[in-house]
Amino acid sequence: MKLISEEAIDVDFVTEEDENKKKSYFIEGIFMQSEMKNRNGRVYPKVILQKEVKRYTDKFINTKRAFGELGHPDGPTVNLERVSHMITELVEDGANFVGRAKIMDTPYGKIVKNLIDEGAKLGVSSRGMGSLKPVQDGLQEVQSDFYLATAADIVADPSAPDAFVSGIMEGKEWIWDNGLLKEKEIVEYQKQIERATEISRNKVRIEAFENFITKL
Repeated sequence: MKLISEEAIDVDFVTEEDENKKKSYFIEGIFMQSEMKNRNGRVYPKVILQKEVKRYTDKFINTKRAFGELGHPDGPTVNLERVSHMITELVEDGANFVGRAKIMDTPYGKIVKNLIDEGAKLGVSSRGMGSLKPVQDGLQEVQSDFYLATAADIVADPSAPDAFVSGIMEGKEWIWDNGLLKEKEIVEYQKQIERATEISRNKVRIEAFENFITKL
């Protein structure tokens, strides 16, 4: 699977005051879209997003564990020390999935609040993992193994390459191992297999697999 990031194209950062003049900060808008080609040349079938948003809502939003980070993380796991906000809602609206998130009073959340107060222009990107299938020139379809890591990370410029190239960390394959991801070993094993001759390739595959298993 590939690490996939998509820019949310229609979100607002808003502030609300209670009767005691205490400010609360929120993100509101369209976090994800289905059945249309996005600027990264990908399309998400609606049925796939429906299934994954339901899982994400049940497992994370409803249990108050749906966190997002400030910046472009380089993996699909959420780093608690970088958490800046909590997604509180993600509901279907036609082909769109509309979300709401509250900026938290964490170290990174405080940075976001200060940036908003200073008038900084911020963006939001979803982050997940999944396989991609080319369906026509310039268009790839996200497959049914799509896993939503977070509905929203806060970024300075969602369309910038930064840690992502067209929204994907090229050349990296990821696998789950008890909630953790391993990719460095896999890349090395792939290189070994690619360098092997056709005759010895099966032997190299077996050796690489056995070596990988011993490290689990």
